[in-house]
Amino acid sequence: MTDDKTLGVYDEKAGDYARLMDHEAIPPTALNKFLSALPERGTVLDLGCGPGSWARYMVKAGFRVDAIDASAGMVRKASAIEGLNVWQADFSDIQAVAKYDGIWANFSLLHARRAEMPAHLARLKTALRSDGRLHLGLKEGTGEARDSLGRFYTYYTVAEIRDLLAQIGLSVSDLRTGADKGLDGTVAAWFTLTAHG
Repeated sequence: MTDDKTLGVYDEKAGDYARLMDHEAIPPTALNKFLSALPERGTVLDLGCGPGSWARYMVKAGFRVDAIDASAGMVRKASAIEGLNVWQADFSDIQAVAKYDGIWANFSLLHARRAEMPAHLARLKTALRSDGRLHLGLKEGTGEARDSLGRFYTYYTVAEIRDLLAQIGLSVSDLRTGADKGLDGTVAAWFTLTAHG
């Protein structure tokens, strides 16, 4: 994700975002289900880790966690988490091959341009082990737009993502839908799913 406006918002509001995430002290059902399907002490990539809230939970649960974010402000926050391997990087910087048991892409890839999504998903599949699992969280809808804070979003339908994942040989399970208030204060529809071979 290389949108300067979006990165600027996250750099400026890293503390606000961390406080927002801290209110969600209980990890989402999707995270618990995702981790329960991975090998004990497995290796996980938190893609777009933000302040590291979910990465912290994964480390405490005994997983080896790599975490990346394109925002320097978010990386500074996440770097304070003991035992977390974190660095600043973009989605297109993922070069690992068969390294991860799981990849947690929770509401991060929604900041990528639609035209870039197939290449991002293909890189993530390459980074996964053959029995690995990819968690995706996206905002539901169509088109591309900026929110009131200036962040860029691409919206997807479940059918559209199913098709993109099928094209790289991944099927979908654990589909969940909902709507929540985000950093900009507006309620938006979302879905999460797990993709695997």
